[in-house]
Amino acid sequence: MTKYIALLRAINVSGTKLIKMDHLRKLFEAFGLSSVQTYIQTGNVIFETKAKNTPLFESKLEKQLEAALGYRVEVFVRSMDELANIVAQDHFEPQPQDTLHVVFLRGKPAKTQLDILKKYNSPADEFAVSSREVYNLRHDRDTSVFSNNFIEKIFGVATTRNMTTLKKILEKYR
Repeated sequence: MTKYIALLRAINVSGTKLIKMDHLRKLFEAFGLSSVQTYIQTGNVIFETKAKNTPLFESKLEKQLEAALGYRVEVFVRSMDELANIVAQDHFEPQPQDTLHVVFLRGKPAKTQLDILKKYNSPADEFAVSSREVYNLRHDRDTSVFSNNFIEKIFGVATTRNMTTLKKILEKYR
């Protein structure tokens, strides 16, 4: 069995798509997954499964969640080893006031998408891409262009997590 994390997009944000984590954990258990745990209210579900085809598995989880909840929830699945590699990436030298985000994409971005993103590097934001993730180092929240909506205009559906959250997930569940 391999340990994975499912990162759910846009749940429990601004009073929409509300899901209690205990209910979410029970749903994942009902889907036949093992050792299911959740971390904070933003839709981080850690579990074990024998499934290996991540895109197919993401699609299956999305269909199961939609059937159970009555609305679509996008799901991004990474193994805990992949998550450790994502966290270990060293694209920037953050200062204490900076915020580092990781955006999870469906697939590897096209060169045209990367070219568009490069235009947005500025004193407020630095961007880097590795595999299926976009990294944002936000220096200035007030002038930053970074948001999940900004990323989705370039790359399509995505979900974002703060690097601090990802590190805590690894410390607690790996």
